[in-house]
Amino acid sequence: MDVITMAELVTLLTEYPGWHVSLFMPTHQAGRETEQDPIRFKNLLREAELRLLDKGLRSPDVREMLEPAQRLLQQPGFWRNQSHGLAVFFTAEAFHSYRLPLPFEELVMISHRFHFKPLLPFFASDGHFYILALSQNQLRLLEGTRDTVDEIDLESMPQSMAEALQYERFEKQSQFHTGSTSANTGDRAGVFHGHDPSDEDKNTLLRWFHRVDDTLPNMLTGKQSPLVLAGVEYLFPLYKEANSYPHLVADGIPGSPEELSLAELHTRAWDLVQPIFMQAQEAATARYNQLVGTGQTTTDVEEAVLAAHHGRVEVLFVAVGIQVWGDFDPDTNAVHIHQEAEPGDGDLLDLAAIQSILNGGTVYAVAPEKVPGGTAVAAVFRY
Repeated sequence: MDVITMAELVTLLTEYPGWHVSLFMPTHQAGRETEQDPIRFKNLLREAELRLLDKGLRSPDVREMLEPAQRLLQQPGFWRNQSHGLAVFFTAEAFHSYRLPLPFEELVMISHRFHFKPLLPFFASDGHFYILALSQNQLRLLEGTRDTVDEIDLESMPQSMAEALQYERFEKQSQFHTGSTSANTGDRAGVFHGHDPSDEDKNTLLRWFHRVDDTLPNMLTGKQSPLVLAGVEYLFPLYKEANSYPHLVADGIPGSPEELSLAELHTRAWDLVQPIFMQAQEAATARYNQLVGTGQTTTDVEEAVLAAHHGRVEVLFVAVGIQVWGDFDPDTNAVHIHQEAEPGDGDLLDLAAIQSILNGGTVYAVAPEKVPGGTAVAAVFRY
């Protein structure tokens, strides 16, 4: 699965000349629906083509602009290896695609910058989390939302202790029991047993976990999502000693993660992170209500955009499913709001949310009725 990191988000914010196309659609991992996904994507590309032509682009230029996206239709393996949603961003000069654990609604947006609001659950603080499954022979990183879970490709990270420690032997039979059979080698894979390891073994484990921690935080989107450990319980304090990620959940999922399905890991992790999400959002709402009238809050879109751009937003609530069209000139600090989308406009709620995240603010993308003040946006300022 493609990982969209904060660095990727910054790349997507690069200003390219001309029109920016953002496509979102739900995808499927199994069943007959997988055969329909390329057809749905083809229809979205056709819609994008017609809308680009309506904006005055020449037909050859539109075909050239769509060519990288059209090539995806010729890759059967791409469609057999999907998650729950597909996001595609392209201009005449750039192309990016992401397979993500978010069941997007079908959407085509064409503006002078990319549209990110459907991605906010990845960066916002209201339902996105990770599971790190630990065992000697396999390290897995899972990415979850309220309803979905997917495994992240760890090609850049050592996926076993032996690999991380350059094949140093770590095999005390009293500490392991027989696990599943490797499909490739037929060997029986060892997994951590419930007995406490010796001091020497603890040092080896700790070295491995430090290697993991050297890479893992850079892979975690937004750096605000909770991380849940899954593994035998004596691994938890060792990993916490090596950990530098600030949102590691205190409790974990005890037992061998190799014996749990993805669905079971998701359910048990969600039980741990849901109270964290609810408590944080309720506290943010209470803080907003407490500060109303002090000059430290706003429900004004223009003020929220300016504050987000200048790094003043501590907490931002934005309504999903609502767009506020307009444009923002950072050179003059001018925000213009329009009743209908005009050439060059973008969604100002989308802009405020992304700028808040990039400047370290906390964002909640919620149903309109959950926005404090009953408006499309609500912000708490740092100062």
